[in-house]
Amino acid sequence: MKLAPDEQGLKADIVTEQVKTRRRSTKAEQRAETIEQILDEAEYLFSKHGLHGVTLKDVAKRVGVHHTLLNYYFEDKKKLFDAVFARRAVVTSTERMRALDEYDRATDGKPTIEGALHAFLDTDLDLYIHGGDGWKNYGALGAQVANTPEWGAELMDSHFDPVVLRLIDLLKRALPDCAEEDIFWGYHFVTGALMVTLARTGRIDKLSGGLCKSEDFEAIKARMAAFMAAGFRQVCGAKQI
Repeated sequence: MKLAPDEQGLKADIVTEQVKTRRRSTKAEQRAETIEQILDEAEYLFSKHGLHGVTLKDVAKRVGVHHTLLNYYFEDKKKLFDAVFARRAVVTSTERMRALDEYDRATDGKPTIEGALHAFLDTDLDLYIHGGDGWKNYGALGAQVANTPEWGAELMDSHFDPVVLRLIDLLKRALPDCAEEDIFWGYHFVTGALMVTLARTGRIDKLSGGLCKSEDFEAIKARMAAFMAAGFRQVCGAKQI
């Protein structure tokens, strides 16, 4: 059936608009893919060499683009670093907060030390176990940030304070007679062990003659919460809970 001239014009306009929409979508997708690739490669380099050991040209070379493209997307190297860190920080914080909330509800507001630590630690370790090399690179990067007082503490504060304080709240309820300062010191030791774990330095491999491996997050997950819970009990002078 032949369309009237006005119907033909309407159909042409619809087709034209669909083509424009597809082009816009494709352009947006390409931009998102480029940014993701930049973040992946920058994450790898920063995890190996730190903020000051990497240049935008280094990242551009690894991505395979001219360095001016990085300046188009990121104002400077620190902005790129912050974007790299924030990308996965929001995932780990959200997942751990969800796990802590679910655990709190499941125990009807009566947490145990081990339960709270498992919710906090295991959820995070699962990301490094199942997330591939990208997450392991991020873990090493996080260990660097946590040990850089000049600007790293601010990054850690802005991304992780809420979920850490949620854990502290559960631990206070699990240890109602424990001095508050001891609970904070206990968390300090927990996060220290976690950061050494994420750094994957290989030192334990050498010390143990290969019996233990710093890449073995499953082995770490099986032991860390129980070890830390015993430490809280000892420091707090608490009975078995």
